[in-house]
Amino acid sequence: MRLPCGSSLSLSCLLRASPNCTFHHSRCQIPFLLPHPSPLLAFQKKLLIPHLGSFSALPLSPFHHENPFLNNRRTFASDADSGVEEDCDGRGVSGESCADPDEVDRVCKVIDELFALDRNMEAVLDECGVQLSHDLVVEVLQRFKHARKPAFRFFCWAGKRPGFVHDSRTYNRMLSVLGRTRQFETMVALLEEMGQKGLLTMETFSIAIKAFAEAKQRKKAVGIFDLMKKHRFKVGVDVINFLLESLGAAKLGKEAQALFEKLRDRFTPNLQTYTILLSGWCRLKNLLEAGKVWNEMIDGGFKPDIVAHNVMLEGLLKCKKKSDAIKLFEIMKAKGPSPNVRSYTIIIQDFCKQKMTGEAIEYFDDMVDRGCQPDVALYTCLITGFGRQKKMDTVYNLLKEMRERGCSPDGRTYNALIKLMTSQHMPDDAVRIYKKMIQSGIEPTIHSYNMIMKSYFMTKNYEMGHVIWDEMHQKGCCPDDNSYAVFIGGLIRQDRSGDACRYLEEMLGKGMKAPQLDYNKFASDISKTGNTVILEELARKMNFVGKFEVSNVLASWVDTMKKNAKRREPTKSASQFI
Repeated sequence: MRLPCGSSLSLSCLLRASPNCTFHHSRCQIPFLLPHPSPLLAFQKKLLIPHLGSFSALPLSPFHHENPFLNNRRTFASDADSGVEEDCDGRGVSGESCADPDEVDRVCKVIDELFALDRNMEAVLDECGVQLSHDLVVEVLQRFKHARKPAFRFFCWAGKRPGFVHDSRTYNRMLSVLGRTRQFETMVALLEEMGQKGLLTMETFSIAIKAFAEAKQRKKAVGIFDLMKKHRFKVGVDVINFLLESLGAAKLGKEAQALFEKLRDRFTPNLQTYTILLSGWCRLKNLLEAGKVWNEMIDGGFKPDIVAHNVMLEGLLKCKKKSDAIKLFEIMKAKGPSPNVRSYTIIIQDFCKQKMTGEAIEYFDDMVDRGCQPDVALYTCLITGFGRQKKMDTVYNLLKEMRERGCSPDGRTYNALIKLMTSQHMPDDAVRIYKKMIQSGIEPTIHSYNMIMKSYFMTKNYEMGHVIWDEMHQKGCCPDDNSYAVFIGGLIRQDRSGDACRYLEEMLGKGMKAPQLDYNKFASDISKTGNTVILEELARKMNFVGKFEVSNVLASWVDTMKKNAKRREPTKSASQFI
């Protein structure tokens, strides 16, 4: 049987076939103990979440435009490899905001300054005459998305203001902040409160499922089903798919498979369900189990589409099976589904990683000759590849060609360029790209600021490092754990341990995790000042947040300082009798 429009063959048959052969057995299976299992590896890593798209962009489900569970943006692992990270801030919760930016700035300034000073933030907000709206609350919470303590205090204050009542949007935004910082007890309390007030939405459940899954709290994530049933929400295939995908994304593919087996009699899986399970196993690089899912998918009457084939391509390449990946690619060209721009991007990116830019360009030209137009993601991939080899003339030519083809650089492109400049210790050039980014109407992410700030500190330009820190605040970008770690590290290298200590306390006070620093050096620098109080307070706070090793390091330095002080005291007393 000839299959011009794609194949329902098992993977082993696909790869063993010649690109020009005629297939006779469309249902042959993958032996479970193949020495060369199945080209199914990182498979879904891209599948659920195409390079520039969201879950909802997949042509896998007729209901994906309607369901909030499928509107969750995710990035490919390959994006991260290229330094093209995305700052998923959850703005989808808030939607389009009508809040006055100046009023948002004013409120955030009050919170930021008074919370840091441990003053009565709520009393000052009362006196400020804030005109509360749901949009304003959502935007303020967004600004403090990494700082859950001030965010939660503001949320509670707003809920007590006369004439204002939280709605589903403000609750969901607060849940996102709590989920990001893994404050699950408070999350559960808010979920119960929303249930009592009738404010639960499908968005609420998706936030909770994702948060629990990312923290590898499988039982809590599954427990959301019970909450949905309790409040008479339908638990259909879309909801189960979202849960399975969240587990797989957290590298809980085994748990996702077990849950699927447990629930399979209660719902009808679709192509997306099997694809999600493949994703989970491929993230764990377990080709044997992925092959079993692939065969079961075919037995269920589903035919792998272009998305599945693209995932196979990437999986083979991640398993260092380039020859098989190339063979599969040629079969796709001959028999279908015809490779799309994503297919070419996967192949080209691997060549770029191997510094085989000549081969990458050959595939690029082949793609254009076949009438497949390059997109921003592909150009970003090439820019990253040539940039790593310091072929800057080619990088500039690619940028020029992008614009000529109508592919304007996006946020990921700019971040890739910023990373390229900072990796070569060229922070001034990174700043120029940052300014161009803003001129193009693209908002920098926290990742943009962190890269530039770190680059300045690494080149010992401390003044500009501080400028970037201030710029980040002025632009309303909430520092995350990494921002504080970079900034505190810069202060330590600048021999400003006292300031570093203050920002470390500020970070802990906001409910953030303690950064990874050389605490022995940090404590040693502070000990030179002879101020044991600072170290004692830090040791206590580190112990409180569970950083016991750090607490012990600081406490040992405190003991050393006190012992040294006692040794000096007798000498001083004796001198009085001479």
